[in-house]
Amino acid sequence: MGNSPSGATKDAKEVEPELPEVGLIEDVPTEPFEGQKPGTSGLRKKTQVFMQPHYLENFVQATFDAVTEVGIDITSGSLLIGGDGRYHNDTAIQTIISMAAANGVKRIWIGRNGLISTPAASAIIRERGPRWQAPFGAFILTASHNPGGPDEDFGIKFNCKHGEPAPEFLTDKIHLNTTRIIGYKVVKDVPIIDLTRVGTVVHGPVTIEVIDSTDVHVNLLKSVFDFTLIKGLLDRPDFSMIYDSMHGVNGPYAIAVFEIELGQHSSVNFNAEPKEDFNGAHADPNLTYAEELVAVMGLDAQGGITDGIDGYPIPSFGAAADGDGDRNMILGSQFFVTPSDSLAVICDNAECIPFIASQGGLKGVARSMPTSGAVDHVAKRLGIPLFETPTGWKYFGNLMDSKEIFNSTDYTPFICGEESFGTGSNHIREKDGIWAVLAWLQILAFHNPDPSQQLVTVEDIVQNHWKTYGRNYYCRWDFEGVDKNEANRMMAHMRMNAGRNTGQEMGSYVIATADDFKYVDPVDESVTEKQGIRFLMEDGSRIIFRLSGTAGSGATVRMYIEKYEPDESKLNMPVSEALNELVYVALDLCDIKGFCGTETPTVIT
Repeated sequence: MGNSPSGATKDAKEVEPELPEVGLIEDVPTEPFEGQKPGTSGLRKKTQVFMQPHYLENFVQATFDAVTEVGIDITSGSLLIGGDGRYHNDTAIQTIISMAAANGVKRIWIGRNGLISTPAASAIIRERGPRWQAPFGAFILTASHNPGGPDEDFGIKFNCKHGEPAPEFLTDKIHLNTTRIIGYKVVKDVPIIDLTRVGTVVHGPVTIEVIDSTDVHVNLLKSVFDFTLIKGLLDRPDFSMIYDSMHGVNGPYAIAVFEIELGQHSSVNFNAEPKEDFNGAHADPNLTYAEELVAVMGLDAQGGITDGIDGYPIPSFGAAADGDGDRNMILGSQFFVTPSDSLAVICDNAECIPFIASQGGLKGVARSMPTSGAVDHVAKRLGIPLFETPTGWKYFGNLMDSKEIFNSTDYTPFICGEESFGTGSNHIREKDGIWAVLAWLQILAFHNPDPSQQLVTVEDIVQNHWKTYGRNYYCRWDFEGVDKNEANRMMAHMRMNAGRNTGQEMGSYVIATADDFKYVDPVDESVTEKQGIRFLMEDGSRIIFRLSGTAGSGATVRMYIEKYEPDESKLNMPVSEALNELVYVALDLCDIKGFCGTETPTVIT
């Protein structure tokens, strides 16, 4: 079935004639597969692994069973299903429909063309009416920023009734169920659903509705931001922008927001047609993989300045999204904004955002542990709580829901982010790429109230931020596809030597603390261990190592380097120069060449 954009136009809802009663439920015998433990964002493997008989079915059945075991009634409420449109998306959706019916689900919502971005899924769960039909959860079919195609990656994750990723206690139950599964349930005669048309099929007691993929999320964003003010910025003759959806699911949302709602020309949107293999590219919004956008914005893969592309004026503003639409990259003209700086700038200017200002301003901020401490300075000035969490958006969810679910401290309005190009607020319970883009446009619009005055640019805003707070020089080196066993050995070696390394002099640095990050959730007091090896220097610099939980195969070692610079005369050094010595210290501490055979990163951001 096609993966054309959904939601840019609204189809009238069509009701199909009632079909026969659900047939006999078939119990299909199966055996466990090794390695079906969800990572930080669900289960991700090679597509061919998911296409094996029983593989997807085992995981889906294990999830239905786990959800039921924790007391959720799946026979009431709705089940939402959708994904980022990658290869195998449509087939997997039909499988889940059949299994949902067999497990007693009575109402199923599916995104048109099988497409729902990860942030839109959270928005639909939280906002779409009528509320008596509100979903008890969602299956989101995505491997996020990982490549798509028959020989690339596929993934599945479960989100809960508040729109949040499944918490660790639930993913642990899912994993346990996958290790002892002996069978799964299907209904053989559920019809193949036409995912290209908005409409309803009634099959016995089961109502299957194909819904518009974009309207709920777009309407929510319109309530969060001042679209009139943003449109004024976009209509300025001295302002231009380009938004690269990288042939992921974000395209329909970008079209709906920028072309339909904000009245911009279609040239604003780039690579906006979702494709099952992301057009053969890697839909990861960073300087390496968003190479077309980066070149247009007058930059190279290291963030260095270029002349752009001949015959194409460099836009004032550029942004990119990943495969499932939850990540973002922000660029100014010949200027790259690191995700850590982006988070800090948005928090510092949060009063520009109506959703924040109308509720009395920010009450809490959070960052993942590897994210730089740039936002820490903002939180200190604002006098609001700052939380340092493990990587994974689910850890932010408890903080957002502290009052609503746990009857504890209210930290909302709340903004949070990760260095891996994820930013968002408590308007939903996932990171939200298009939210971050609109947040930056809202800030730019606020700082440019008079169109007759010279444009205040992205670079101007970031430079002023550095002058106020100092600069956290920061980079991340990704070593992708290394041997998983050797990567684990390397991490174990650093963990074992943490005590010995504490106090050690390394060049001009002294290691104040070496440890393995442990997080005690301040809301539910749950404990999460082994979240990254940290080397904290006496001058505040940091070196961190993590194994990524989002790789589809092999292992990805991530090395994070950070140095704080308060001296205004040193705020514009090349990042490689500012961090040069610290990089060599990091390579010496980990010995990645000895363990994994390389010290050349795949990607530097």
